[in-house]
Amino acid sequence: MLVSTYLLLLTTLYQVVACQREQRQKPPGQRVDVGGYALHLSVSGEGESTIVLDHSLGGVEGYLLLQKLAPLGRVVTWDRAGYGWSDHSPHPRTSGQIVQELETALAKADIQPPYILVGDSFGSYNMRLYAHQFPEQVQGLVLTDGLHEVGMLKMSWPLQILKLIFISGFLMSILGAGFGIIRLLRLLQVFELLKPNLRQFSRSELTPVTRSFCRPKHWLTMARELWSMDASGRQLRVANNLGSLPIVSIKSHSFFTPSFWTFCIPLKGINQLRDQIHHALMGLSTDCTQLPADESSHFVWVDQPEVMVQAVQLVLNKISR
Repeated sequence: MLVSTYLLLLTTLYQVVACQREQRQKPPGQRVDVGGYALHLSVSGEGESTIVLDHSLGGVEGYLLLQKLAPLGRVVTWDRAGYGWSDHSPHPRTSGQIVQELETALAKADIQPPYILVGDSFGSYNMRLYAHQFPEQVQGLVLTDGLHEVGMLKMSWPLQILKLIFISGFLMSILGAGFGIIRLLRLLQVFELLKPNLRQFSRSELTPVTRSFCRPKHWLTMARELWSMDASGRQLRVANNLGSLPIVSIKSHSFFTPSFWTFCIPLKGINQLRDQIHHALMGLSTDCTQLPADESSHFVWVDQPEVMVQAVQLVLNKISR
């Protein structure tokens, strides 16, 4: 008991010192005030097209894609409030609020439209709602294993239980981050052990992502966003007719890669829900294309990032016709 207490004190001290050192380092890109709290944006590449990427639930994976998408145009990735270098937001973590924050951040950073929007997983909710609210600013839309409220609001009870388990896990991880345990796991490269495909990325690409996971606010925000998922879904009901907007919807092979631990979750039910969701996504526009990621789990941005590059190129081709 005494040994474990000392170890916990050491990891907590390690967390405090590491956070202080990180705070003295200037973040890439810029932070802009959106009403008493600041959001962080990074820009890479040049060109006529401006590609705005919104990440998955807690993924902050934009940093893994900046250099891959940069040859296609100017790429903007941002940390939603509570993630990365962005401040915590006092407002509900719904898509409606997130879209409002993104619009303010883009204007404050003087990043002018038109935009090609890329939304990964939960980010697809936000990008779709943005395209609905600001249609004159959007040229095209990429949805990476996106969500649709037609299925998300009618999840079966086993999936509802799984959702609550995830929320409780995120809340427990707040303590894990605060006590420095997650930072220690990062040091031991456990992230790469759990997701070997992360090894394809350079340290400069991985550091901004793993840095965020070491902060308690990251896990709190994940819990808040997942808790508000139904409210976000209800807000998305108005965004089911995007006219002739060019859309590419990426569909992964399976939500999780089957393994020994997926026997503990209703993977078949999850994939059936995904099939229903992807069918609904194809009806968002009269110009909607589905692009398979046949070797990928839900995390296409890690497993097959080249498919996301292909999707953006397809949208660019549609625009130039």
